[in-house]
Amino acid sequence: MSDLKLARIPDRTPVKVSISMMPDLHAALQDYARIYARTYGREEPVAELIPAILSAFLESDRGFARARAELEKEGAT
Repeated sequence: MSDLKLARIPDRTPVKVSISMMPDLHAALQDYARIYARTYGREEPVAELIPAILSAFLESDRGFARARAELEKEGAT
């Protein structure tokens, strides 16, 4: 086995998830998409924005990060 500088690339296979949401959340997401298009000059469908919104939320949640690190420690023992 060779010692490559690049680590093995993780699985990048998308996972499809279907959700139901309240009409007011759907309207807010549509508004977000319109504001996004106005801000960046590029339209993106709501379905493409949702994963980015969720990722940004999870990355900014420090409590989640701490709890997730604890879960990983528990799994390692």
